[in-house]
Amino acid sequence: MNPPTSVRPVDAATIDGYTHETDVVVIGFGCAGAAAALEADAGGADTILLERQSGGGGSAALSGGEIYLGGGTETQQACGITDTPEAMESFLLAALGPGADAEKVSLYCRDSVAHYRWLVGHGVPFKPSLWESPTWVPPTDDGLMWMGENAFPFRDITTPAPRGHRVTSDGFGGKVLMSVLAESITTSGVTVHTDTGAAQLIVDGRRIVGVLARHFGEVVTYRARSGVVITTGGFADNADMVAQHAPQLVGLGVNSDGGDDGRGIRMAQAAGAAVKHMSAGQVGISLIPGMMVRGMIVNDLGQRFINEDVYPGLVGQAALFKHGLRVWVILDEQAYEEVPEIERWGVVPHFVAETVAELEREIGMPDGALQNTVAEYNRHAAAGTDPYFHKSARWLRPLQAPFAAIDVRKGIAPPEYGAAGGGGAEVFTLGGVCTTVDGAVLDLDGEAIPGLFAAGRATSGLHSWGYISGTSLGDGTFFGRRAGAAAADSCFHAP
Repeated sequence: MNPPTSVRPVDAATIDGYTHETDVVVIGFGCAGAAAALEADAGGADTILLERQSGGGGSAALSGGEIYLGGGTETQQACGITDTPEAMESFLLAALGPGADAEKVSLYCRDSVAHYRWLVGHGVPFKPSLWESPTWVPPTDDGLMWMGENAFPFRDITTPAPRGHRVTSDGFGGKVLMSVLAESITTSGVTVHTDTGAAQLIVDGRRIVGVLARHFGEVVTYRARSGVVITTGGFADNADMVAQHAPQLVGLGVNSDGGDDGRGIRMAQAAGAAVKHMSAGQVGISLIPGMMVRGMIVNDLGQRFINEDVYPGLVGQAALFKHGLRVWVILDEQAYEEVPEIERWGVVPHFVAETVAELEREIGMPDGALQNTVAEYNRHAAAGTDPYFHKSARWLRPLQAPFAAIDVRKGIAPPEYGAAGGGGAEVFTLGGVCTTVDGAVLDLDGEAIPGLFAAGRATSGLHSWGYISGTSLGDGTFFGRRAGAAAADSCFHAP
């Protein structure tokens, strides 16, 4: 038997007898795992859902609860929004970065309304009201929000529409989403085994036929007659994997439940799975979007580098990957006061000055650098234009004394986190195993590995180097469903 830390597959010939036998084994009780188990069960497969913690939830339960949906959902219609799958697809292909999975994006957009209805059918609530301003999470329970669709360059690519469907909640909505899905699991035929950590896949030749797991130190084996679905999350909590694959994320805070250790990815790799976009990551930059959009964000040379009304996660990626997070939010008193206190998350300026020259000296920027940037910004803002970065005229006006600067590296603490907020940024990984639209895991030759499926952040999903809030929960639940359904279907066709 391989040592406990090994992820090498176990030969079925070495298994004397299985502790449990079923059709489908789903590994990981987050949103992707819940969706996969529900659809496998609905497809008539005996299904066991494994979770190494004492209960389900995963990183999804700690999320803001935005699910990226569109194409004309009932929530969009109730808010007076017109949208099409084609417009949604054009936006996502542009926003998710070069190399985004076009086939997955297209299918996701075409079936988005149906997926919305599946979620609602399971009891996921969305309030039919729109939050208008840039933010990470609305301080209200509004059910629809913009994700930068109305900002440059995306507004010029396709017709803008808000598609951030926020689960109705007091605070972050991920806990509500997972509570609803967990209740559906309870009333389904799915069997849940908690405190059970998957360790190795079991193989018969090339086919995945089961899982070796550990329950309080005891070895437990599962025979999966049809298939195994890996939904174990990304690898942002695995320092060695991050250093190997995504070194720009090293040393930053992690946006997860602490369990994104990449083991599911490594188990799949050990069975021959190919991986993709392992260096990509989402960067939740530590700033208040409502402050940034009313002022500007600059690097340590006092230069703007992006339009401040775009989705803040794209600002975070630009700030980290191009400027090492050495960035500042520059605003004036009016801009700060216009942000309602409930949206400020306790953030106060780190430097305040009567002139830009003073502010520049206090920050330590080159003489004249920030002064030139503010002067140019103000000159064009007075005319309602931004020829450099094309920020919407809605947010443009000349900045006036007194001025302030916020050092992004000092961090913020969202109310949901209490005092646990981190500095600079919180990140998670976007890369993972390669899969088909039905969740089949592909090997290095592009061939499906029999009996192995995956969904959620353990896969490369929709994304490449871009990210939009809601595309994790959306991708996870949508492709989790398809993986679960495909695994269930395999039980009627397995050799």
